[in-house]
Order: sequence, then structure tokens, then C-alpha cells
Amino acid sequence: MQNNLIIMFFSDEYFMNIALREAEVAFEKGEIPVGAVIVLNNTLIAKAHNLTQTLNDVTAHAEMQALTAASHHLGTKYLIDCVLYVTLEPCVMCAGALYWSQIGKVVYGAPDPKRGYSLVNAPLLHPKTEVAKGVMAKESKALLEEFFKARR
Repeated sequence: MQNNLIIMFFSDEYFMNIALREAEVAFEKGEIPVGAVIVLNNTLIAKAHNLTQTLNDVTAHAEMQALTAASHHLGTKYLIDCVLYVTLEPCVMCAGALYWSQIGKVVYGAPDPKRGYSLVNAPLLHPKTEVAKGVMAKESKALLEEFFKARR
């Protein structure tokens, strides 16, 4: 019985909620509200949000920031046993970085029908990387829509 409680506590939704909080931080900074966290053995090792405006850097996506933080934390470029939780489907650039990191699993919320990696007809993630889609997609999409609605 106790094992079931632990599994429920450290669910995909649990970690996606942390990523969603990072997206809210981005929103407050005027950044596109995307948040990401990286987990190893149910332990949070990196969290990040978009910083493209703040850093004046088009590559400063939440995923890229989280990958860098996790790599520094672990002292390695390979994140084979890690899970990335991100509120929006990664773009092609981020998918390429995820490929090179050999991340074990990617869990994302909302699909990105304009820039998401799944639009490309070739596999962009490492062949061993698992993918879970649509975790808390409704909440992730709502935050993005609120952000863009205020800017149009």
C-alpha cells in the first residue's frame, strides 16, 4: 500500500505541475510561458523557463536551460536515466538537443501545431527516448493562450 502512495505522489502530473509553475514565472517576466523540469530517480535536478527575451537569446528555451542545468548538476552531457517534463511540445532545436543528451523520457503538455518537433517526418529524439504526450495539456495550453491573448 505504501508503494502505491509513493508512485501517486511522484506521478507525471506531480512533476508537470512544477513545470507549469515555471511557465507561470516566465509569464510574469513577459516570456512565452513554457516551463521545464528534469528529474532523476524521482528527484528534481533542474528547473527552468523560457528566457529568450531576458537573455536576448533565441536558443534560451526552457528545455535548453533545463538541459544545461541538469548536465552541470550531474557533471555529464548524457541524461540517459532522466525525465524531462515540459509544458509545451519541444521544437526541432530542442528535440535535437534532447537527442544528443540521450534523455530517457520526455513528457510534454500541450502540442505545438506550428513549431513542434512532431511536424517533422523524421525521428528527432533518440531511439531509446520514451515520449508521453498531453500531460496537463489543458492547463499548459490555457496559460499560453492567456499570454498571447494579452499581446494581440
